[in-house]
Amino acid sequence: MIQAFIFDMDGVIIDSEPLHFEVDIQVMKDFGAAITQEQLEKYVGMTNPEMWKLIREEYQLQRTVSEIIDYQLSNKIKILTAREMEPIDGIRELLADLKASGIPVGIASSSPPVFIQAVLDKFGLLDAFNCIVSGEEVDRGKPAPDVYLKAAELLGSEPASCMVLEDARHGIAAAKAAGMQCIGFVNPNSGNQDLSAADYVVRSIAEVSAICQLKS
Repeated sequence: MIQAFIFDMDGVIIDSEPLHFEVDIQVMKDFGAAITQEQLEKYVGMTNPEMWKLIREEYQLQRTVSEIIDYQLSNKIKILTAREMEPIDGIRELLADLKASGIPVGIASSSPPVFIQAVLDKFGLLDAFNCIVSGEEVDRGKPAPDVYLKAAELLGSEPASCMVLEDARHGIAAAKAAGMQCIGFVNPNSGNQDLSAADYVVRSIAEVSAICQLKS
């Protein structure tokens, strides 16, 4: 039985991976290196510090990880604020269904707190969630289970009674490592993601409510 529902954010609530790819490619260019979307896809679902530590070492970037992230984040939030964007189709309806069923909901995202806040503010969804946890607020980011375990704790639910919605391989690995059930959402804009470890795979958010009803 589902006692709590936990959302990833990027690629699930907001179709933000194209924005991330766009900015990260430009950041690399500005710092004198070239990277492709395909090369970035393997980092989808990881926290910024973990991702940029690996990229900085591989491409021998001269800036510190903190400098890279500050530059990247300011550009991402500027674009997010300026662009017309809505939540992924079906998210508002799914949140309403979960609320009507009395199921508490949380976010467990690898994005930094400031970006999570900016997204939810933009969509007017900040009050829709019972808890919000960033992977930067726990010891280890995805694919480690820490962020999901922390969300379950804040929601007052045992991990085995939590359902997770994820779009990335690292996120699914984190949810399963936490002992949770997981729905993999096929989002083409998230790149080539292996969702085979998920308990269910959906191609639209509208399919999620039916799965929740089956597990209630």
